[in-house]
Amino acid sequence: MLRTLVFLLAAQIYAQPTWQTATTLPGVDLKTLTPAQQNVALAVLRDSTCPCGCPMQIAQCRVEDPACSQSLSLATIVVEAAKAGKTANQIRKIIADSPLVKAASQRDRILLDPVTINVLGAPVKGPTGAKVTLVEFSDFQCPYCVKAIPQLEAVMKAFPNDVRLIYKQFPLDQHSQAALAARASLAAHAQGKFWPLHDKMYSNSRAISRQQILAWANELDLDIPSFTKVMDAAETQSSVTRDIADGSRAGVAATPTIYINGKKYQGALDLAQIGPIIAEELKGK
Repeated sequence: MLRTLVFLLAAQIYAQPTWQTATTLPGVDLKTLTPAQQNVALAVLRDSTCPCGCPMQIAQCRVEDPACSQSLSLATIVVEAAKAGKTANQIRKIIADSPLVKAASQRDRILLDPVTINVLGAPVKGPTGAKVTLVEFSDFQCPYCVKAIPQLEAVMKAFPNDVRLIYKQFPLDQHSQAALAARASLAAHAQGKFWPLHDKMYSNSRAISRQQILAWANELDLDIPSFTKVMDAAETQSSVTRDIADGSRAGVAATPTIYINGKKYQGALDLAQIGPIIAEELKGK
């Protein structure tokens, strides 16, 4: 009888999902936390549901679906809150109030409530006095972002005096050259040629490499030594990291993500779909 009980207990322990006991999670930096803060963060990650649409908790999603950007974004928020000394209940409140979780409960809405996005110094095109500002979070190797380029160009042509476009970096981990491309685009931006290199890289997204980027930079008559220095600078990487953090706070879960005057747009990007939304936004200006 005792042997059977021991066997059953052992079976339950070994059958327990690893995400419920794991003290490390893919992509989540818990090393900066004290042991007590780690316990708080892990408790929240294990009992809070991921808003991506799967039936898993955040910790489970990180273990079983590490490519999920939503669980990664929320895990980052949890770690930052734990590091700031927040309690588990306070962190759960922060998660509940986050744009990602709110957006999950509003998936049927085309435009969500406006959020503040820092766009200072970001690449922009279109009239300065435009009544509508589109903010695009994008990845140079994302095939959906490639498809979005002509769609956004069609929007700009349809509203030449009323719409401007601001680009924000959001390179995804699964795209090996996306972070490099993001830094390269900012190095071109420093020389006033963000959009020409932007167009080159999106037109040749599968060919992006350091060697090819330097070739394109040379074609665009960029100062190569200066370009390379900025591309490799720690501050440039910090700028990309800040854009990613801005996107995570705003509720970016995939690329491309578009905000219309700060409101996350959850519809198709073809002109027939987004055009009427922009027209309605103009009526309120």
